Amino acid sequence: MSRTTHAWRTTLVTGALAAALIAPTVPAVAAADRREVGGDAIPALTDERGRVLTLRGWNVGDKAHSGDAALSGVTEKHFREMRAKGFNFARVLVFWDDLEPRPGQYSQSYLRKIERILDWAERHDVKVLIDAHQDVFGPAFGHRGVPAWATRTDGLPFTPHPDDWFSEYFEPAVQRAFTHLYEDADLRRAQARMWRVLADRFEDHPAVLGYDPINEPMGELREGEDLATAARRIEREQITPMYNRVADAIRSVDKDNWIFVEPTPIVGEGVPTGLGRIDDPKIVYAPHFYNGAMEAGGDYDPGARWIENYEQAVTLYPKEYKVPVVVGEWGPLNNSQPNMNRFYREAMASLGRYSSGWAGWEWCYGGGYCAVDGTGAFRTNKELTAEPYAEAVAGTVRSAAYDPGAGVYRLSYDSAGRRGSRVTELALPPGDWRVTARGGALVLRPTPGRALVLAVPGARVTVTVTRR
Repeated sequence: MSRTTHAWRTTLVTGALAAALIAPTVPAVAAADRREVGGDAIPALTDERGRVLTLRGWNVGDKAHSGDAALSGVTEKHFREMRAKGFNFARVLVFWDDLEPRPGQYSQSYLRKIERILDWAERHDVKVLIDAHQDVFGPAFGHRGVPAWATRTDGLPFTPHPDDWFSEYFEPAVQRAFTHLYEDADLRRAQARMWRVLADRFEDHPAVLGYDPINEPMGELREGEDLATAARRIEREQITPMYNRVADAIRSVDKDNWIFVEPTPIVGEGVPTGLGRIDDPKIVYAPHFYNGAMEAGGDYDPGARWIENYEQAVTLYPKEYKVPVVVGEWGPLNNSQPNMNRFYREAMASLGRYSSGWAGWEWCYGGGYCAVDGTGAFRTNKELTAEPYAEAVAGTVRSAAYDPGAGVYRLSYDSAGRRGSRVTELALPPGDWRVTARGGALVLRPTPGRALVLAVPGARVTVTVTRR
């Protein structure tokens, strides 16, 4: 049960018609309704009531501070202002090196700081994915992530590349550190214990939706091996077993929350993953959506068909293993390039075709990747990420799409049967929006930025949201 009561939820029972529409519900299994009909359909993410979820949000983190100052850069303002702009999801970065600074010694102060962030998210009705983040493995190489005490390099060299930090992943010492993390029995146990500590502490927090065991996992290339071949081998032989180990550790204390599994970031270039099956009923495939040229500050090239190639490659795994998709990171460095308006429109349409949602990089106040500037206003073209959407649909979605040119969102769904939920929730970005519904449904507008659709059982419902 929620630790705080949202006023907008209490308005659900206003009026006799609303009371008649809200029938007692029975929690559904998390098997998920399908977003499309057919044998290769990608399942949708669902909540504990069986409603189809759409997540729209941002990464929230603080890489600059550690130790006593860890997470000091994250404030309640992040969640309040994200929700005010229509976003319902945060991928919150946590760091193993802060959680376990010495082997077996877990920082209670750090756990309390994470809990405070989760409380802020819950207060503003933002769902959270807890992400064990790493960049270039960890502090042994000047970054954050896996503790220095868990970093083994066999004395191999490491040369920093401050102007191209991602290339540091290919330094021999970093690659060998990943191999030891995947292969050394004591490090395997340490990683599993770390996740058991996190899941045991937060499994019943109402803001928590799931766990991301490791950000952008990488590995060690073999002599003569090209990058795509190496990535598929590492995913198949090392990362898949790692996810199964971590899933087992999480499930020892948490049976309910979702586990989000990432491939290597090489999938961003349209390379299908080599990940295998994760033996758990609540797995989400969580690739990242980055293009190398745009990461270097370049413009979007529509003629290169990067979005189309990415979509084709990234949907193979969820279709084969029948798991939902949530893109864990995306967004270019330089949003003011001439083609970026087109990029955001085409990217949003693509993400809507196959995913249950996304988290952009990142919700911060300033330049670079930041979603908003110091005043809280969207930076150039970032406003295109704020659309109306159905964050929870009580039934089977038939279609859902937003036309940014016309300013019209349309949702069609078959409402749940008599034992299912009655309440569909819509998120609306700032602005003047008109919401209508047909097919035995009632629209309520409890607070700005929200709309509720209450439907009779088994109805074909059509919802239209129009910008005035």
